[in-house]
Amino acid sequence: MRSPSKVYYGWANLAIAALAMVGTLPGRTQGLGLITEPLLKDLHLDRVTYATVNLWATLIGAAFCLPYGKLIDRFGSRIVMTFIALALGATVLTMRSMESLAAIFITITLTRGFGQSALSVASLALVGKWFAKRLNFAMGIYSLLVGVGFILAFPSVGAAVLKFGWRAAWSGVGVFLVLALAPLAWIFVRDVPGKEELETEPFFASDLTIWEALRTPAFWIFALSSSIFGLVYSGISLFNESILAERGFDATVYHTVLVVSTMLGLLANFGGGWLAAKWSIQRVAGIGMAVLAVSLFALPLVKTYAHVMMYGIAMGIAGGVLTVVFFSVWGQAFGRTHLGRIQGAAQMMTVFASAVGPLLLAETLRQTGSYDVVFNGLGVIVVFLGIASWYCPMP
Repeated sequence: MRSPSKVYYGWANLAIAALAMVGTLPGRTQGLGLITEPLLKDLHLDRVTYATVNLWATLIGAAFCLPYGKLIDRFGSRIVMTFIALALGATVLTMRSMESLAAIFITITLTRGFGQSALSVASLALVGKWFAKRLNFAMGIYSLLVGVGFILAFPSVGAAVLKFGWRAAWSGVGVFLVLALAPLAWIFVRDVPGKEELETEPFFASDLTIWEALRTPAFWIFALSSSIFGLVYSGISLFNESILAERGFDATVYHTVLVVSTMLGLLANFGGGWLAAKWSIQRVAGIGMAVLAVSLFALPLVKTYAHVMMYGIAMGIAGGVLTVVFFSVWGQAFGRTHLGRIQGAAQMMTVFASAVGPLLLAETLRQTGSYDVVFNGLGVIVVFLGIASWYCPMP
C-alpha cells in the first residue's frame, strides 16, 4: 500500500508533459508568427508563397499524429517523447541555415509534424495514461501550466528575435529542446503507473481500441467539437486585429482583449477542471460550446469598448473550459491502453481544421467584404455540436 504522505509520481509526469507542450512552440502558428516577418525579408519571399507553404506543411504535418500515437502505445512515452524532442530540436536548429524555398517547406513541415502534431500527442497522452479518477482536475492544472508557459515563452522568444535576429533566436529554441526538454523527458518520465500507484489511480474498467472508439458517437462528437474550436481559435487568433478593425477599434484595443482573454482563459482552465471533476464531461463541454456560440453570434454586433471586453471575456472562458474538456475526454471515455492512437486521430482532425480556419476567414472577407457571415455560420455549427455534446452517450 502506498504511503498517504507520498506524492503521486503522476504530478511529476504532468509537469514534464506541460513543458513538452510549451516546447511545441516552433511548430505552432503563433510560434512561427514570431519569425515570419524577418524570415520573409531575409529570404525575399512573398506572403502568398509563404502562406501556401505553411498550409501544405500543416496538412502534411498533421499526418504525424497517427504513427506517433501508435508508437507511444507500443514503446511508451519516455522513449517517444525524448525522440520527438530531439527531432524537433534538430529541425529547428537546421532552420537557422536554410536559404531555399525547398528547405523552408521541408523544415516547416517537420516542425509542424514533430511539434504541433507528434509532441502534442505525446504530452497529452502522458497525462492521460497517469490519471484516472482525478483526470479532469489534473488536466485543469496541466492546462494552467501550459498557459503560463506560453505566456512566458512567446514574449521571450519574440524579444530574442528583435534583439538577436530570427536565426539566433530560433537556434536558442532548438538548443532548449535538445539540451533541456529531451534529457528531462528521458530522466524523469515514467511510462505507466506502477503497482502501488494503480491502487489509488486504477485503470479504466474497459479500454477501447482505436477502431472501437471510431465506432462510437462520443469520438466523433468530441473530435468534431475539438476541430471546430481549433478552426475558430486559429482563424480568430490570426485575424483578431483585422476583425476588431472592421468594427472600428485600433491595435491597442486588440492587445487589451488579448491580455484579458488570456488571463481569463488561465482561470477558466482551473475552473473547467474543477467543474469536470464535479459534473459529467458532457455537460461541461456543452457549457463551453454554449459560451463559444454566444461569443461568435455577438461578435458581428460589437459596437462599443464594453462590447469588445465582453467578447474577450467570453472567448477566454470558452477557450479555457473547452481546452480542459478536449484534453481529458479521450482518456476518460476510451481508457489508457490505446490512448496514443485515439488521441492521435482526434489531434489530426483538429490540426486539419486549424489549418483551414484562417483560410476560411480570409476567403469570406474577400468574397463578402466582412467576417460576419462566417461567424454566424460557425455559431450555428457550434450550437449543434454543443447540444450533441450535452446528450452524448459515453462508452
